[in-house]
Amino acid sequence: MKIAIEAQRIFRANKHGMDFVALESIRELQKIDHDNEYFIFVSSGEDHCLQESNNFHIIELRCPTYPLWEQVALPRAIAKIKPDLLHCTSNTAPLYCSVPLVLTLHDIIFLEPRQSGNKSVYQNMGWYYRRFVVPRILPHCRKIITVSKFERNRIKNALQLPEEQIITVYNGYSPYFFPRENAYSITRKYIQDKSYIFFLGNTDPKKNVPKTLKAYQLYRKHSENPLPLLIADIKETILNAIIKEENIEEIRPYIICSGYIPNTDLPYIYSGAFAFLYTSLRESFGIPLLEAMACGTPVVTSNTSSMPEVAGNEALLSDPSKADDIAEKLLLLEKNQDLYQQQIEYGLKRVKAFSWKETAQGLLSIYCNLQTTRS
Repeated sequence: MKIAIEAQRIFRANKHGMDFVALESIRELQKIDHDNEYFIFVSSGEDHCLQESNNFHIIELRCPTYPLWEQVALPRAIAKIKPDLLHCTSNTAPLYCSVPLVLTLHDIIFLEPRQSGNKSVYQNMGWYYRRFVVPRILPHCRKIITVSKFERNRIKNALQLPEEQIITVYNGYSPYFFPRENAYSITRKYIQDKSYIFFLGNTDPKKNVPKTLKAYQLYRKHSENPLPLLIADIKETILNAIIKEENIEEIRPYIICSGYIPNTDLPYIYSGAFAFLYTSLRESFGIPLLEAMACGTPVVTSNTSSMPEVAGNEALLSDPSKADDIAEKLLLLEKNQDLYQQQIEYGLKRVKAFSWKETAQGLLSIYCNLQTTRS
């Protein structure tokens, strides 16, 4: 087979969730499949994190904007190569495609009521673009891949799609994430304290930043030895505005805003943290959950959407709409050493159920089945 994979943003320096899913899946496909021929379509970028091999070809397409890249440059390139299928990896795809289409639809959050206003112009533009494109391409998709059973049911019921059109392929995590004994050698670049609570937040309302900060205030109020909070992926101006709106300015001196943390440093950040907060309102999967667990860090996560499915029944699940519940779980970890150790051991065991190799094998099975169906 000639298989085309859209991986538009994997060469950008500041990669995020869907970029890593595409990158790690392709890397594993490259290891396990030496029979089919692959064409990986990317946009130009400074991080050339994927190398060509005998049956894997990287094609850089230059275009000024994401919509033009996807709707004009990509279809033109596909028409020249004439692959047997095109797999688009990040929720959207060309409105017109001359070959069978496979789509990874990570979530349909953009079709659901918004939690609150988003201050990011970039994220707002993406939200409107997805709302326009996705309903129009779904009827043309031979298969729709999503990343959890929760999300599969949401997509099927919300969009009234046939059962057989949607399939779940779980994400994995990189083996680069494991407990680091010398974590402080890296974490001191971001925070001087050797122990801290870690939280990944951004401007997306689903990340639940206001309620999590309120929970941190309650934790500090009741803790005998409160730890500082390290927050990644959010600007200080936005953080300060949220703190002011919530009327919790007293916690500001204890919060460190690191900005974007590269993937090379994240295992050290997780390993050095007392606990990791993943208290979103809504997630389709939650790779950071696996990364933190793999680093031996206890996790406090949410009891909503896919997070119980990924974290498992024995994880510390909180109601993300209740700041006092999030704070209570943090205090439990602080006061109960046996529970703390149990969570470390549970997390290290839980992550063994997920791997990028299994993700790649799931994708390859879908590609081969589609080819069999066509012939």
